Amino acid sequence: MWIFGYGSLIWRPAFEHLDHQDGYIEGWSRRFWQGSTDHRGVPGAPGRVVTLIRAPTERCWGRAYRVDEAVARQIVANLDVREQGGYSQHHVKVHVPGQPSIEGALIYIAEPQNPHWLGDASAAEIVKTIATSVGPSGPNDQYLVRLAQALRQMGADDPHVFELDALLRAGV
Repeated sequence: MWIFGYGSLIWRPAFEHLDHQDGYIEGWSRRFWQGSTDHRGVPGAPGRVVTLIRAPTERCWGRAYRVDEAVARQIVANLDVREQGGYSQHHVKVHVPGQPSIEGALIYIAEPQNPHWLGDASAAEIVKTIATSVGPSGPNDQYLVRLAQALRQMGADDPHVFELDALLRAGV
């Protein structure tokens, strides 16, 4: 079984895995449009975390993890709790450069109809929320910084994340 992460799962999977591969999914774009009241914010003052939006010509880079079938059910149960703030399970095809694609990888996506959806805003508004939000998993700005670092390390291009990271570093 494979699990694909495009947010905090890239740098903090927090589950046992046999292998990991950096790769991308097609037709999706990462956006800081999901509210977080259980990890990077609190009720009444949600932080912003990533989800995916459909974008037919885009690629979203992330990390795919292969997990042992013997522990897969428990890993998924734990991820269901971790991603309970508006995310639902889907399956995607992950493209891994120079290797066969991974079919049917599990992914969690928050869609607009979920109760924590914040949606689009200007980059400055998004960064203002990220810079000031804190939740049980820590400061929201660390989520953005760590995601940008991880994407750069894997050689991935993500204009949305990198624009927000640059604005945060500039103190906007």
